[in-house]
Amino acid sequence: MISIRSTVLAACMTGMVALASMGQASAADRHVVIKNHTSYTMVRFYASRSSTSDWEEDILGDRVVRSGKSVRINIDDGTGACIFDFKAVFSNGNEATRGKVNVCEIGEYTYTD
Repeated sequence: MISIRSTVLAACMTGMVALASMGQASAADRHVVIKNHTSYTMVRFYASRSSTSDWEEDILGDRVVRSGKSVRINIDDGTGACIFDFKAVFSNGNEATRGKVNVCEIGEYTYTD
């Protein structure tokens, strides 16, 4: 026979495991290495939560990512979101967009020709 005490203890342990899991998800590493394997220099890069309709500011600022190079970017916007849309603009005027990138699960993202 299972006692009430062991049932309550099991319920508390389950709750603690669930809370620990939530803490890990919100503390997920949102650093992503953006690799430029195109023939052109990446001159702008944007990462905006997929739930928004606007592109945020250019993350690269005054920097560029030359062909064959990469940059490590912290995509954390402080909201705890993991799903972002990416937009890269290249020196030839081309743009490459990708929706719904899970920055909590990937460590790198590569642009190719």
